[in-house]
Amino acid sequence: MTKRFWNLIKVSPVVLAATFFATNSALAAEVNEPVTNVTQLSEVQDSNSIDQVTSVSQFSDVQPTDWAFQALQSLVERYGCIAGYPNSTYRGNRALTRYEFAAGLNACLDRVNELIATATADLVSKQDLATLQRLQEEYSAELATLRGRVDGLEARTSELEANQFSTTTKLVGEAIFAVSDVFGDNRAARGGNPTQDLNNNTTFSDRVRLNLYSSFTGKDQLQIRLTAGNIVSNRGNDALGTGTGTNMSRLSFDVGAPADNSVSIDKINYAFNFSDAVRVKIDATGGELWENVNNFNSDFASSGKGALSRYGRFSPIYRQGAGGAGVTVTFNPKGAISLSGAYLARTANDPSLNNGLLDGDNAIFGQLSFQPTKAFNIGLTYARTYQTNLVNNTVNNNLFQGTGSIFANNPFGNNTRTISNNYGVEASFQFSPKLAISGWGGYTTADAITGANAGADADVWYWAGALALKDFGGEGNVLGIIFGQPPKVTGGSIKNVAGNTTFDDNTSYHLEGLYKYKVSDNIQVTPGLLVIFNPEHNDANGTEYVGTLRTTFSF
Repeated sequence: MTKRFWNLIKVSPVVLAATFFATNSALAAEVNEPVTNVTQLSEVQDSNSIDQVTSVSQFSDVQPTDWAFQALQSLVERYGCIAGYPNSTYRGNRALTRYEFAAGLNACLDRVNELIATATADLVSKQDLATLQRLQEEYSAELATLRGRVDGLEARTSELEANQFSTTTKLVGEAIFAVSDVFGDNRAARGGNPTQDLNNNTTFSDRVRLNLYSSFTGKDQLQIRLTAGNIVSNRGNDALGTGTGTNMSRLSFDVGAPADNSVSIDKINYAFNFSDAVRVKIDATGGELWENVNNFNSDFASSGKGALSRYGRFSPIYRQGAGGAGVTVTFNPKGAISLSGAYLARTANDPSLNNGLLDGDNAIFGQLSFQPTKAFNIGLTYARTYQTNLVNNTVNNNLFQGTGSIFANNPFGNNTRTISNNYGVEASFQFSPKLAISGWGGYTTADAITGANAGADADVWYWAGALALKDFGGEGNVLGIIFGQPPKVTGGSIKNVAGNTTFDDNTSYHLEGLYKYKVSDNIQVTPGLLVIFNPEHNDANGTEYVGTLRTTFSF
């Protein structure tokens, strides 16, 4: 035991020297670097892994003229106690991370243990000891600072671990502040000439979401979301003659009724891997297909950081069954070809007649995705829906959940059970890291099962394309343009019913321009303008403009 102790004393200056060379360059970069959470202290940076070398000549970037050449040569060739990068470089002029320091120190400790075990004699000369002593004295202030940093880091780490929210759950929040106004001559009429002026005021409103994400195995996720907001739909009230008179002017982040900042739990789901090739997501409430499967419009899909308009986010086919409960299963989710299937029931919690999991409003969904490369993706999508008018105590259907014309969303009138078959094709292509395009097209055929128009049918078409210029004007910024035609009834027997003959006779066009400006990792400011030509597919209506300034805080 005594012999091992004295051997340790002999080689301890080697550890000190290696520690000095590993930390001296990293010290300046680390002094002011904040540590914000426990995770940052535990994530390993694999990309900067280091390998042991046996000769200083293995370093391609170390020359005999370098001021530290002799020291490196001694530590490498005499003690085997210095490591380099896999590409045979030492990178002596760059700062080290703590992980690199730990790896180098570990290599030295392994060497010390080896030397102690073999009881190597005369390992350290008197000249080495004198040199190391001089280095210790010369850099005593820096070493003392480093010790203080380590002690402080340990204390802060202990505090974070003791006060963290949960060992299984993390909180992710988003807050939106929005200033918006609508401009135009008249309030949109569904058919014929408009009779009401468009009277609207500038608004300042908000939406806040708090997400609790929990994982119990590392490969699963439980999500519980709380939402509050007071952003009123731009469509307004038809009976009172307020707003624009069309869903085509709706913002992507409006909250519907009640818009009074009351807090509600609007989403609960649990996702897990059934196997390596099968991903399952169970929605207890608030199920949304656009979050469960690939929607092929990633640059603009988010309501908080994507498009400013409701229609500009993604194809309306992904809104089928929105808000319901059910299950989504994806086969081969990470492969070049994947298949998704889903079932969502919008009144699954209601045990009364014509409701429940299987007898009420529901959507059956399927999607085949081709993703041969990260740059090119295409999807073929189908959804069959059954609507009963009983959701949220309303009497009217909503085939596209508030996108497109009023006639397209409720072609057969109130108190009508409706079946629809929806077909879609979506694609995205990234030409370069800074240029991407995406688009979608869809066709829906709907049939009235009950009501005054029982037996009638309707055909609906829609399409859109989007362009994203990334890092435009700065890293993280995106300039976006979206153009398309919102859902429109183009045919079917319902068009010939008295009172409907003037509906959707022309074509509306959706034009949106926005600029997502990244202020920081946590703040994004997005100004934009939405232009609706021929609102409600009626060329008698004047063009409507929606100007918006959205600020999104992520935390």
